[in-house]
Amino acid sequence: MTDLVRPDAASLAEAAADWMVQRFATTPGRLAVSLSGGSTPKILYETLARAPWRDLMPWDRVHWFWGDERFVPPDDKASNQGMVRRAMLDHVPAPAANIHPVPTGGLTPEDAATEYEAELRRFHGGALTSPLFDLVLLGLGTNGHTASLFPDETVVEERTAWAAPVTPPGEPTRITLTWPPLESCRAAAFLVAGADKRDVVARVRAGDRSLVAAQYRPAGELHWWLDTAAAGSLAPSSVP
Repeated sequence: MTDLVRPDAASLAEAAADWMVQRFATTPGRLAVSLSGGSTPKILYETLARAPWRDLMPWDRVHWFWGDERFVPPDDKASNQGMVRRAMLDHVPAPAANIHPVPTGGLTPEDAATEYEAELRRFHGGALTSPLFDLVLLGLGTNGHTASLFPDETVVEERTAWAAPVTPPGEPTRITLTWPPLESCRAAAFLVAGADKRDVVARVRAGDRSLVAAQYRPAGELHWWLDTAAAGSLAPSSVP
C-alpha cells in the first residue's frame, strides 16, 4: 500500500496526474484505465486536460472505461460519462475508438450490463488470467461504498459477471463493474478528498470489512491518493 498525500484536492490532482503520465509514458503498448465518477476525480480529469499533462499523456495508446455509471443518457448531468467528457475527453486527442462508455440508451439495465461485459471481454480477450486494467481509479463514499458496490447489495458478492445493474435504496439505477474486473489490474488508487471522508478512510485502511471498500483486493499495487483533510494523521508525502 502506497500513500500520496497533498494539502488540497487541486494539488492532489496534479500529483496524481504526474504519476499517471510518468507511469503511462514509460509503459509500452496498449493501456487501459477504469474511471471513477465524483467531484475529486473530476479535478484530476480537468488537470489531465491541461498542459503540461495533456502534452505528456500517450492518448493514442490509452483506452478509457468506466467503473460504474448511472443509467441515464450521457447528456444527463448525473452521467459519469458526460462528466468525464466535459472535464477531459472533449479537450484532448483521445481517439474515439479508445473511449468505452457504458451503454445506457435503448436497453434495459440488465442488457446494458451484459453488453458492457461483452465489450470488456472483447477488449481483454476473455478470461482474467492477466490484468485487465493498468489503472483502476476508485472513489470512496462516506458509507464505505466504492464504484456502485453498495452495502447490503447482492452485487457485492458477484464473482461471475463482470458488470451488473444495481438500484440502491433511494438511488437511481446504476451499472457497476464487479470485483473480478476491478481487482484485475496492475495498479489501483482510491482518490479521496474532504474531511467528511476522514473516518471512513481510516476504517477502510484498518481493514474494517463491514465496509465494502475494505473488501477490495487488487491483483496489483494499491495506492491511496488523499488530501490532508481526508488523510487525518497521515503526513504529506512525495510521489513514490
